[in-house]
Amino acid sequence: VDLVFDVIGGDVQQQSAALIKPGGTLVSIVGPVEARPADGLAVDFVVEADRADLGEIVQRVRDGRLRTNIGDVASLDDAVGALNPTTRRRGKTVIRVLP
Repeated sequence: VDLVFDVIGGDVQQQSAALIKPGGTLVSIVGPVEARPADGLAVDFVVEADRADLGEIVQRVRDGRLRTNIGDVASLDDAVGALNPTTRRRGKTVIRVLP
């Protein structure tokens, strides 16, 4: 493959690095890249958001300029089960902290 965007790391990153063709790229958001493609590029991608940036995202969602893909909303009490589902779910899981 030309590009792998790794959001898991570990063994998945190791296996993915082996699939990258010469000149391809492995991008990781889980920390320093441990598995490097044989003849490709490895990139660490780190995002540090600040309060103003996060506020802008919230405003875009409220205005309808940014759509979200929420698959499940769970209470904090149900967080462990919600984040470890027994079946595959589409969308992001949101943990509601406030009542």
